[in-house]
Amino acid sequence: MANISIPQLLIVLVIVMLVFGAKRLPKIGDGLGKAIRNLKRGLQDDEVDATSEDRRLPDEVMARKERDIADLRR
Repeated sequence: MANISIPQLLIVLVIVMLVFGAKRLPKIGDGLGKAIRNLKRGLQDDEVDATSEDRRLPDEVMARKERDIADLRR
């Protein structure tokens, strides 16, 4: 990848413009940028906190799950 020159990049750009069209290129670039940002954000989050406030289940749901587990163990 280090040996790609400017003329080769221009040829690739022309081919991409012919395939996708000039109107769709900004949308494709925006989508690619968002995907890369989300990937970087995901890689920076080493550990997901399963007990955070937004991931915690309501008490009645937890009580129901505990009852179901107790019934299964019988």
